[in-house]
Order: sequence, then C-alpha cells, then structure tokens
Amino acid sequence: MTTSTAILVLRHGISHSRNATKTIQPPELRKALSAPRESPFSTSGGLLRPFSTASPPSGKLSEEKGTTASPPPPISPNQNKANHIGISCITELSKAKLSALVVSTASFGFLAAGSPISWPTLVACSAGTALCSSSASTWNQIFEIDRDAKMKRTAHRPLVKGTVSSRSAKLLGTMTGVSGGSVLLYGTDPVTAALGVSNIALYAGLYTYLKPRHEINTWVGAVVGAIPPVMGWTAAGGSPSDIEAILMGSTLFLWQFPHFFALSWMHRKDYGRGGFQMVPVNDVHTKGDRTAALIMRYTAYLSTLPFLSTALDVTSPMFAIEGVALNAYALYVAKQFDKERSNANARKVFLTSLWYLPSFMMLFILHSKTWKDEEKAMDKNATEKWNVLLQNWIRDARNKGKELCLHE
Repeated sequence: MTTSTAILVLRHGISHSRNATKTIQPPELRKALSAPRESPFSTSGGLLRPFSTASPPSGKLSEEKGTTASPPPPISPNQNKANHIGISCITELSKAKLSALVVSTASFGFLAAGSPISWPTLVACSAGTALCSSSASTWNQIFEIDRDAKMKRTAHRPLVKGTVSSRSAKLLGTMTGVSGGSVLLYGTDPVTAALGVSNIALYAGLYTYLKPRHEINTWVGAVVGAIPPVMGWTAAGGSPSDIEAILMGSTLFLWQFPHFFALSWMHRKDYGRGGFQMVPVNDVHTKGDRTAALIMRYTAYLSTLPFLSTALDVTSPMFAIEGVALNAYALYVAKQFDKERSNANARKVFLTSLWYLPSFMMLFILHSKTWKDEEKAMDKNATEKWNVLLQNWIRDARNKGKELCLHE
C-alpha cells in the first residue's frame, strides 16, 4: 500500500469513528457539550460559581423540583440588636424621667423625717426605689407593646421598634424588681421593701390591666404615686400610719389628677387610638366638662394641705402662708382651663404641676417641725459632717423665714 493510500484510509476511519460517536450520544450530553464554556468566576445563567460572591437571581426555576425558589427573607437592621440592651434602651424601658421623679418623692419623705440623717440608708432607699420603678415601667411596656404601637407618643419605644426583644425586656424587669426589693430589704427595712415590691405589682399589674378597661385606672395610678414618699418616711424610721406620712402621701395622690388629666387632655386622640379608657378620651362629647371639673376639684383639695399640716402641728404657720401663693396660681390656671378647654390652657396646668410639686416638697421640709433648731453635731466623722451641712442649711433657711414672718 502506498503512502497516500494509507493516509486516505486513516482519515476515513477517523471520520467514521466521529460519526459513530454522535449516534450514541444522548440528547442531554450533546446539549451540554455544545453549550458555550464559561469562566468559573462567572455568575451568568443564575449559577453561583465557586469563587463568586453574587447571589442567584430570585425566582429561578429549581432543576430538581421544578418550582420557583423564594428569595431569602430580608434581614431587619434591628435583628442583631434585639437581644442586646444598651444604655439608651434601659433608660427608655425604665422611663428614666418618671423614675427620677419617683426617687425625688421618696427622698422627700426621707428628709421630712428630720435629722440625724443616715446617708447609707438614704442611698439604699433611693437606689431601691429607682430599681423598683424601673421594673414596674419595663413590665408596663411589655404588656402594652401592641397599644404603644398605635400611639404617636409611644411608637418610638424600644419594644415597639424592635430594638430590644421581649425576652431581654422581661429579664431586665425581673432583675431590677428582685434587686430593688433586695436593696430596700437589706438597706432599709422590711416595711419599705414590702411597699416597693407591692408598688411594682400595683403599677404593672392592676393599673396596666385597668387602663384599657375602666377610667378608675387613673385613681389606681394615683395610689401608686402616693406610695414613694411613704417609703422614704418608713426608711427613715417612721411608720406608714404617722400623720406626716399620710399628709405626704395625700399630697402626691391629689397632685396627680391635675397633672395627668391635663396631659391626657392634650393627647386624648392618641390615647383614644391606643384604646385607653381615660376621662379626657371619654369626655370629648361633653367638650371636656368632666376633665375641667376634676382638675378644679383636686387642685382645690390640694390647696388645703398646707393649712391642714399647720393645724396638725406638722409644719410651722409659715408653710400655710407660703402655700397660699403657691396654690393661688395653681387654682388660677385650673380656672383658665375650665373657661376654655384648649390644649394651650391644658399645657399651662401641666407645666404648673411640674414646678408645683418640688416647690411644695421643699417648703414642707423647710417648715417641718421634725427639724429641731437645737440639734447640734456631736461627732466629727465624715457622715456627721454631711449631717451638719444639711442641718445648718435647713436651719439657716428656716431662720430667714422667721425674720420674714411674724407667725414663726
């Protein structure tokens, strides 16, 4: 066989072999072999390549099940934060401003008991009260998540926004409640601790339960507010049945009605959206007649306390005289709201209540007869030096009052 003939035979054999191969290839294999080759770094066709960071397009048909694959669920920006409570979340859950007010009223009761002052006990009373208040506020928000979400003034709260989980909030509420009761028990006395723990149950339990059900919730809330000054008094060694404790508790009880009714009148539509049964919410059809009457009534009741405390020999006559000016203005702004039930007048009542309470508490302490002029420091240790400073400050203030008033 010549060389050219051999070459022709070889070519014919190769061609025949290729044709044979084509006949036995299944359709899937032919399709795969004929498809254009792609780089392993490519993401075309919706296939995720080994070194690619791109995600496959949503809605691609699954080759195995023939169904449309759902896109991955969106990740909330707050999802990773929900189980971590920061300082800002703690202050919001604890209602820091409200807790500060509660602590100030407890301190009011403690200082009204007179000297000598036990500073460790005062610190324990303040800290325990703050923790109990924090616990009550936290549990209140846990129970009212759905209602808070409907109100503009509460829609920013951590549980509503999802910046903290309900589980974390419950942990905070439990820890602050237990620690608050423990601090009061071991730092003050069992009576004060019992009052603090009962106030958590009263606020987070009964008051919160009644808010969407009956208007009486405001009166229950007023009882909650009346307890802290009594706690301060008992922590200083007094009894809840003492006339001083009753007067201070009555002050906080009565003060809360003009304070809260004015606030809830300004936000009556918001409270209505939340489904809360507040007097101003249900008073819209009478144009605020009941709200105005209640503000006037409880402001008038409040104005009698300086005279009553003087008559009961709890304070000096100067307190009654100074109380006239204090209560005259409070009655004036209450009357303005009674004449015109506007948000502007309600705001005046509310703002007046904010400075009225600390003024009343300061004057009560200054004129309290539990502070004796003849008290003198005996020791020179650090604690007694603090007592001397406070005693001298109150004594000097009272002496100045005597110079201005003939009745002292």
